Amino acid sequence: MRKSFLKINAIAALFAAFAVVGCSDDEGTITEPPVIEAENELEGEVTEDLTLDATVPYDLTGILSVEAGVTLTIPAGTTITSERGTDKYIVVQKGGMIDIQGTASNPVVLTSQNGTPGDWGGLVICGNAQTTAGASDVVAEVGGLLYGGDDPADNSGSIEYLIIEGAGAQINSESQYNGLSLYAVGSGTSISNVAILNGADDGVEFFGGSVTITNLYLENNEDDAVDWTEGWDGGVTNTYVLHTIEGFSTAIEADGDNANPTITDFTAVSETGGLALQFKKQSGATITGLSLTGYDTSVDLPNAADPQNPTEAELSVIKIEGENADPGKTYTTTPTVDVNDFDWVANRGEVEANLLQGTVTGDVVLDASVSYELNSSYIIADGGSLTIPAGTKITARDGGTAVYIAVLKGGTIDIQGSETNPVIMASANGNPGDWGGLVICGNATTTAGAADVQAEIGGFLYGGNDDADNSGSIRNLVLYGTGAQINSESQYNGISFYAVGSGTTVENIAIYNGSDDGVEFFGGTVSAKNIYLENLEDDAVDWTEGWSGTVENTYVSHTLAGFSTAVEADGDNANPQLVNFTAVSSVGGLALQFKKQSGATFSNLYVEGYDTNLDMPNDGPTTNVIIDGNPVQNATDDVFANGTPLDISGWSWKDATL
Repeated sequence: MRKSFLKINAIAALFAAFAVVGCSDDEGTITEPPVIEAENELEGEVTEDLTLDATVPYDLTGILSVEAGVTLTIPAGTTITSERGTDKYIVVQKGGMIDIQGTASNPVVLTSQNGTPGDWGGLVICGNAQTTAGASDVVAEVGGLLYGGDDPADNSGSIEYLIIEGAGAQINSESQYNGLSLYAVGSGTSISNVAILNGADDGVEFFGGSVTITNLYLENNEDDAVDWTEGWDGGVTNTYVLHTIEGFSTAIEADGDNANPTITDFTAVSETGGLALQFKKQSGATITGLSLTGYDTSVDLPNAADPQNPTEAELSVIKIEGENADPGKTYTTTPTVDVNDFDWVANRGEVEANLLQGTVTGDVVLDASVSYELNSSYIIADGGSLTIPAGTKITARDGGTAVYIAVLKGGTIDIQGSETNPVIMASANGNPGDWGGLVICGNATTTAGAADVQAEIGGFLYGGNDDADNSGSIRNLVLYGTGAQINSESQYNGISFYAVGSGTTVENIAIYNGSDDGVEFFGGTVSAKNIYLENLEDDAVDWTEGWSGTVENTYVSHTLAGFSTAVEADGDNANPQLVNFTAVSSVGGLALQFKKQSGATFSNLYVEGYDTNLDMPNDGPTTNVIIDGNPVQNATDDVFANGTPLDISGWSWKDATL
């Protein structure tokens, strides 16, 4: 270290002397800082203004410290490669300044020899702005550096077009470097167009201060992408976070006192689930333009009195789109930040082409030759359409409620499976509750409200006044492992039809091994034909909110104990029609249950093997259940096996697997 320490200072002094002789104005003052041209090792204290040479490939061999009163200038195109170690980092001390002059075509790159997470300590800047950690000269958790004061507008320099790779070296279990550590940095500091890749800790962390960053790209930082504490009150604008590896922490982690920083246009995408936004203690923020894709949990308050059910008061310090944060929402919306805004980051990653997640706003057609992975929510928005050709296979991540496909009001889906080549959507193991299944929201009527009723899952809106509404068509679709549970009252199903209209086509559907219902109708008028339902752990066919459609040719098979019913109906009776309905159990159980005033008309009903054929738990009239034109007079009447069992020997499409 001593050799390099002397080397850099000797060079700085030498060029300072040359500058006094040959580069002075009439009063003898230096007009340009010295430039390092020959040596490529960086280490030690920079005690006079210094400009690096973009043509030199620099090696960071130790700590490079920019001292108070000094400016380090790094021109466009400069690359600095660090040796490995916790004592390898660049620090701008209080009162020092850095001027990184990268451009879109020639960014500055700070990296390590292998680009491996944790290779080195990254860039640390210490300012004189405020921090709740102390009034002044607080000791940083890394390097014993001093930071903090009373100047919110403090200026530590300027950063433009900077790429940092492989940083985040760990000192101990409690202290780590980040890609970019900003200690009480003031608002007079300009930071824009920064990319931080493959760090072992946070991408950028703010320790108090008031600095703002614009245009921030963060990829695969193994702890938090954006982290703040100690009352930071600045902001980040136009941020894109990408997680493609297991084991990261969060897109945002906030801790400590809430100084209400602003997060504007923040898009985060995960291919591996995980937690998006975490707010510890009293921390909060004002967030607008938020888009989260692929996360299992959107908002987490680990220090709430009841972290599973934080109060509105606890959530009120986190404003998202002008409202209190809602952990029940996924915040999966059209991305507000385009990853192509960061095309100057030549080695940035991309979401895999076979990955289905995010929001469809235009027309998307899948390719049956591609093996797709559904890692999170995939939402077809109003005006968007998704076409899935025959033979397409979609493997859903075992991510529970975070993994599903949803068609919103005004969106359409066209599943074009054939009997010889059905479309398959399944988790890898096909276990009940692995994922959330398919959700379709329409504009037909529902007794739950006149229009824009909020669904129990996803917070989606459904319902209107168009009973002929068309949400698309579903033909020859096989689903495995659906029914993820949100809580004891709310669950996904194989297919959830929310106020779906009669203009929608549904035929040849097979649903296996769901932990909740096979199909559930929440109002609407949609009909379905040729449905096979096997070992759904709740109800095979369920409806509520005045559904008035028809299901024709349905076969229910129960071979595992513990299911609920073959049919469960609830709420007002709009007299839906069930034509050619067969339910067979080898494990007893309950066949048909009608709650409240619900009912239905069956034509050719065949029920076999159940302990109880008909249950009216709320003492609704059995006459609301009509079989072959005859109202049922008594739940114990022997009228449930008079029909002819449905012949499904030709339904070869139902046996398709991944």
